[in-house]
Amino acid sequence: MELAKFKRIKALVLFSGGLDSILAVKILEEQGVKITALFLKSYFFDEKLAKKTAEILKIPFKTSDISKEQLVLVKKPKYGYGRGMNPCLDCRILMLKKAKELMEKENYSFLATGEVLGERPMSQTKKALKIINDEFGASDWLLRPLSAKVLEETLAEKKGWVKRERLYGIAGRSRKVQISLAKKFKIKNFPNPAGGCLLTDAYFAKKLRREININPFLGKNDIELLKIGRHFWLNSAKIIIGRNKQENEKIKKLKKKNDILATIKNYPAPAALIRSFKKGRIDDKTLSETKELIKKYSSKAEDKEDCEFVIAK
Repeated sequence: MELAKFKRIKALVLFSGGLDSILAVKILEEQGVKITALFLKSYFFDEKLAKKTAEILKIPFKTSDISKEQLVLVKKPKYGYGRGMNPCLDCRILMLKKAKELMEKENYSFLATGEVLGERPMSQTKKALKIINDEFGASDWLLRPLSAKVLEETLAEKKGWVKRERLYGIAGRSRKVQISLAKKFKIKNFPNPAGGCLLTDAYFAKKLRREININPFLGKNDIELLKIGRHFWLNSAKIIIGRNKQENEKIKKLKKKNDILATIKNYPAPAALIRSFKKGRIDDKTLSETKELIKKYSSKAEDKEDCEFVIAK
C-alpha cells in the first residue's frame, strides 16, 4: 500500500479547471493523495469551469470569495500589472495565503498548484516564484507537481507523502509534455490555457482603468456594469448603453438610488443608465448627451424627431 494512502494524506489543490491544475490533481491522486479542489473566485472570474471540471473528476470542490481583497490589489498592486489590469503576482500571493488559512483550519497535509516554471511571463518565472514563496511565507508546504523536479524539495517530498521521482520537471511555455500527460491520464476536451480572468482582457482593462481614475467608490455593482453595454465618460459621470434586451434588463437591475435610467417610449431603443461620481444632480448636458446616444444606437429612432424619452430617477 502507498504511504500516502496509509496515512490518509490530504492535499488542497488550487484549481482553475484548466489542464495544468487537472494534471496536478491526477499526478497526486496517482500517488494515493486525497484531493480537494479549491477555487478562489472574485469579481473578475467565477467558478463555473472549475466546478464543472471537479464534478467530472469526481473530487470534492470548495470555493472562497476573495473579491474585496483582490479589488484592493487591482487598484494599487505592489508588483505591478501584466498587459492588462492583472496584478498576477499580488493575486497569486493573496490566493496562497487564503488557501493556507483553509489548509490549517481543515487539517490538510499540504497545498498544491498546477503552476509550471516559465509558462507565464509574469507569475511563473524563477524570480516570480521566489517572490511568491517569500511573500507567502510557507513555501515548504506548497508543492508544484508539474515542475517539482526543477524546484526546491518541499515538505510533502521530504516527509515521503509523495515520491519526488514520480513528479515532473516541466519548464517553459511548450505544452508538449502536458498534452502527453493528458493522453496518459485519458483527459479529453480540456480548456485552453488562456484562463478566464477579465483583468487580462485589453478592452475590459481599458474600461476598468478609466473607472478607477474617476470612481473613488468602485465596488461590485460598478464592476458588473463594466462587463456589459457601451460605456461613455463625461467629466464626473458615465453613461452605459445596453446592446441587447438581456443587457437592458441587467442595466435596470444594477440601477442605484442616485442613478438615472432613460429610454425611448415610442420606438424600440436601448436602455441607458447615467451614474454620477460626484454629489449633486446629473446636469442637463449629460442628460442631453444620453438622449442622443440612445437615438444613435436605436435603428428605429435614429432619424426621428418625435422621440418620447422616459426618464426614471
